[in-house]
Order: sequence, then C-alpha cells, then structure tokens
Amino acid sequence: MNEAVQIKLRESGKITHFSTSGMRFKAGDYVIIEADRGLDYGQILSDPEAILESDLEEPLRKIIRKANPWDMHQIDKNKNKIKEVMDSCSKKIKERHLAMKLIDAEYSFDRSKIVFYFTAEGRVDFRDLVKDLASAFKTRIELKQIGVRDEAKMLGGLGPCGRALCCATHLKDFEPVTIKMAKEQNLPLNPTKISGLCGRLMCCLGYEYSTYKDLMKGMPREGEIIKTAKGNAKVLGINALKRSATVELEDGSQMEVPYNK
Repeated sequence: MNEAVQIKLRESGKITHFSTSGMRFKAGDYVIIEADRGLDYGQILSDPEAILESDLEEPLRKIIRKANPWDMHQIDKNKNKIKEVMDSCSKKIKERHLAMKLIDAEYSFDRSKIVFYFTAEGRVDFRDLVKDLASAFKTRIELKQIGVRDEAKMLGGLGPCGRALCCATHLKDFEPVTIKMAKEQNLPLNPTKISGLCGRLMCCLGYEYSTYKDLMKGMPREGEIIKTAKGNAKVLGINALKRSATVELEDGSQMEVPYNK
C-alpha cells in the first residue's frame, strides 16, 4: 500500500501519482519531485490516497519536499527565461525551414532539461534542430509533438459556455468523443456549435452521454409512428430528460405526450 497524491508536472506536463514519502501536503501546494534526471517541480492536485502495488504500472516516484521560497524563486526565474528560449527556437525552426509550429517550452526545475512542445501535420525530422538548441543552451533538449487538443490544454482559453476550458483546468486525460454522443443528446450537428477551440468535438459532450443513453432506452425515434390517446402520430422530437415526445397528429396538430414504456 502506498500513499500518493496526483501532481501536475511543471506547467504543461502530464498528471501522475507521486509518493508522499510520509509528508503532509494539500491540493495547490508546489513541490519538488524526483525526475528522470535530477529534480523537477509540480503542483499537487488531489488529497492523499492509498494505492495498491498491483494498481501501479511503474514504481512511484517520490516527492522530495514542499517548495520553499528559494525554490519558488528558481521556478519564476525559469519561467522568465522561456520567452528568450522560445524566440531562439523559433528562429532556428525558420532557418531550417521545418514544417512545425512551436507552442510552448519549459525548463525543468534544475535546468538540466528544456522541453519544447510543437504541432505539425506529419512527422518532422528535428535531429539537427535538437543539436542547434543543445549547443545554444548547453543543456538536454527534448522536443514533443502534441495534438491540437493538447495545444488547447496548454494555451487555455474560454469555451462556448463562457468558462475556462475543461482540458486546461481539471481534465486529466482526453477521452474519445464521437458525433454519436451529440446525436444521442439531440444537439445540433453544426460543427461550430459542438466543436471546441481545438476544432475537435467538445470534451463535455461525453459528460452526460451515459445518462442520456439510459434515458433514451425505449424512447421512439424521430419520424416513427406511435399510438396516442388521440390516434396515430408522427414523432417530431424527443425530450430525454422529461421522457416525452412531441408528436404530430393526423389532423396536423401537435402535442407533447409522456413516454413511460
């Protein structure tokens, strides 16, 4: 049994579990953690929880300490260097005529590594770019190609609902989202209405999908002919939450009928 918390690595890194090493933390704390090489930092997102060894895909890394004022100063210094790093990388991308769009960059806590995030239509041979950057910054360089949903998560913004993007605030992973989810909820299939800033279907389409799927069980489909107290009628629309159908009678009049089958 291990006591662990969820930590978001750096500002744009993945969310994963780290061992508390018996120390006490709360959500929102910045901590210094074990990394592949050296030290890195992250922010705690959850309360401590017990995790079984059998549930672990790989050994838990440890939290070294809660970030102290000197640590936070170092983190701020690293962030302030990013514009210079981004400008230099963008310049070298142009010089080598690489078909890639630089999105963001991050220093590891101890500056032993710089991670560059980019998008591209296909695969990009960036080996020479890595050599250029390693020579310029005298540190280990890592380039990560990300998708458009990851780009939205990193850059943030406001969704059609007026709230901050779910992917940039609380979503840990991207779950598959399909057009079937929109159809099941009777949403307009206009791409501008059901797509997020990333241009893909909105993640929130999946939030209530299972509920709507259950509510729609046994309900008639649009265009279906059903029997009502006033005779046969054609289904014009379905309200899953009310478990009712709007129908058109043979005389052309419309009515809403409950559907409790």
